[in-house]
Amino acid sequence: MRKAKILWIEGNRAEELAYIPALRKKGYTVSIVSTGQAALVSLSQESIDLVVINAAALRTSGKRICQDIHAHRAGLPVVLIVNPTHTPRIIDKKRDACAQSVLSLPFTVRKLINRITPLLPTDEFRTGSSAVIRVGVIQMDPGNRRVRCENKESRLTPRLARLLTTLMNHPGEVIEREQLFREVWRTEYMEDTRTLDVHISWLRQAIEEKPRSPRFLKTIRGVGYRLDV
Repeated sequence: MRKAKILWIEGNRAEELAYIPALRKKGYTVSIVSTGQAALVSLSQESIDLVVINAAALRTSGKRICQDIHAHRAGLPVVLIVNPTHTPRIIDKKRDACAQSVLSLPFTVRKLINRITPLLPTDEFRTGSSAVIRVGVIQMDPGNRRVRCENKESRLTPRLARLLTTLMNHPGEVIEREQLFREVWRTEYMEDTRTLDVHISWLRQAIEEKPRSPRFLKTIRGVGYRLDV
């Protein structure tokens, strides 16, 4: 099995940080770039499993870079490093639905590894596995969080995988937004509806050939969503 590959966006000399050698010692392959634009180039050329944005070193909130990355690769896990002293308004993942994890300086190497490990793939997608869920042309391996729809294959974040699993368990049925919040976010809090909308958008980018004109994942206005297969 190939090593999980991390793309690290760092404004300073990342080689001098303790985090990079520690990640490599753990067995991860780490590529380092210094700008968001360079990161997009790397994503086009390499198979990246996770992105770390050191917004503190870049002296930015990191939100724009995060949004650009998700526009380029929907569902790609992002870990954001911020300095609360220099960045008063850090990204709130529940409000902005951007980074999967936010780390405020200072933090230990162990804490970083604990945050990124659940976001990394455990294996390659196995279409022959008995664990794969198949609904119409959509196939998903929940354990490895990989989905294949026709000729498109993507790796999902844990939350996107739970969202798709819920939809695949009820093909052709309208699932109310409240039910999705309960099953996927495991909460009764319904005020932050934009979070669900953004995750649906990311899921469409993962499975739809034309995400803005979805064939499979339909919006039922005022009610919820339906997976048509």
